Amino acid sequence: MAALKVLFVFLLTVAAAHSQSFHLGSCPKPSTQKDFSVAKYMGTWYEIEKLPAAFERGKCVQATYTLLENGTVNVHNQDLLSNGKISSIEGVAKVKDPSQPAILAVSFFKGVSDAPYWVLSTDYQSYSLVYSCSDVLGIFHIDFAWILARTRVLTEDIIGQLHDQLAAAGVDVNRLTVTNQTGCDVTTQ
Repeated sequence: MAALKVLFVFLLTVAAAHSQSFHLGSCPKPSTQKDFSVAKYMGTWYEIEKLPAAFERGKCVQATYTLLENGTVNVHNQDLLSNGKISSIEGVAKVKDPSQPAILAVSFFKGVSDAPYWVLSTDYQSYSLVYSCSDVLGIFHIDFAWILARTRVLTEDIIGQLHDQLAAAGVDVNRLTVTNQTGCDVTTQ
């Protein structure tokens, strides 16, 4: 039990250092987009706001999704680092249960568990609200949330509505950070 406490303290320290969003207890189970269409979701999405994520360090964060012949989705994430270089990563997303198409699993590395990608809400043309949560040892969970848009800006009205939806799902919207989407011409695909 002492080792478990040490591990827990260590993970919380790491989380605090990276501003990760760790919480006691299991993941919440928010409702997802009804009648979600993976095909309509394809294309480029720009990150407007997010819960802090240690793996995102730059600005101009964007994700491009492409439907593959086998029904999976190619995921291409990129951001612009402070040194002016573009950082990118490729992954694959798949719907695990056809009866719940808005719940996807994303993999970026072989041998590493898939990450959940839940589309809570989208109109496909302007905004998307995404949530991800993983339980750790049955003691706490790590969650992520992203407000995405088809353009590098989104109206405050829509952002407010998406904040309300996250708050209703139990997400602390005060922890959301705004993503810098200025000076991004170099990342345009």
